[in-house]
Amino acid sequence: MQSETPQRILITGGSSGIGLEASKRLIQKGHQLTLLCRTEERCLETMKTLSAERAERASAEGLTINLQDLQSVETGCGTLLQKNEPIDTIILNAGIQNVGLKKPQFTKQAIEETFCVNHLAHQHIVMRLLPLLLKSKKPRLVITSSEVHNPMSGGGRVGKPATLGTLDGLRHHKHVAMINGQIIFDADKAYKDSKLCNILMARYLANKLKQKGQEIPVITWSPGLVIPKGSGGFFRTSRQHNPIGLALFSFVARDLLRLTETVEKAGALLADLADGSNDEQNGFQYISNQLISPGRHIFKKTETSQEGENEKLGEELWTLSKDLIEHKLLECHSIECN
Repeated sequence: MQSETPQRILITGGSSGIGLEASKRLIQKGHQLTLLCRTEERCLETMKTLSAERAERASAEGLTINLQDLQSVETGCGTLLQKNEPIDTIILNAGIQNVGLKKPQFTKQAIEETFCVNHLAHQHIVMRLLPLLLKSKKPRLVITSSEVHNPMSGGGRVGKPATLGTLDGLRHHKHVAMINGQIIFDADKAYKDSKLCNILMARYLANKLKQKGQEIPVITWSPGLVIPKGSGGFFRTSRQHNPIGLALFSFVARDLLRLTETVEKAGALLADLADGSNDEQNGFQYISNQLISPGRHIFKKTETSQEGENEKLGEELWTLSKDLIEHKLLECHSIECN
């Protein structure tokens, strides 16, 4: 079914997994999509996939932006700002996790990959493209987080809990590994912390816009545990480093206990959030696809973790992240990064 009013929608992580399923549904509804893809090859491949789904009036274009490179994000955002076209919805959906790795993987700007892709690059996009979003008559921001940001959730209780401490890891502009400044790298905690960053950033931005009289829907959401079959996707690092362990976990969680959500259903939920099919409530929202029994989920608004409600921490995270982005870009410019 096509939307009566096609919207301009920008999405990260729209070339695979949940994001690709959402993109298929959005283009079937007739929306105009801009997908930020890691490589030109991925852009072309995704455009080919979406062309088979495209409804009348719909369109899709790819823009090469590598979220592991802040200079690439800056360049791509600059391209969009030059076009100066309103964006109705920004979907920040891309995410990685490096569970299985014992040592942090650093980007060319010396930032741990999980933090850079899941949070820092997305804040960079928000800071640069917010003027285009606010040009829309009905702007909205949608951010894919996770229940694991909450130490009281099922996944959040496994391993070390998400907590940013006093953000000591962001107070130095050299090798940024763990946000709370701990020395020993923990890939699982790094992912959980990045999802907590998503919550805090969204809450801070929603409050900031409200204070300026520019309140818009700022929606964070959790799709639940999604484990697609295949060798790629979100769990590719875990498959590479612990194939037997992940195969066993996938079988038990997905096939035996039925604790997971399908990629198709999660993509449909994201598509509905993106074009306002659910509601038009302004301000911050957290909506979680919660498991209520084997094979059954309920998608509802819920509370974030206690730390996710800490507005002072959110403001400090935004400020330190902004300073880090600016420092790394200046540093990159001084050595002529490509």
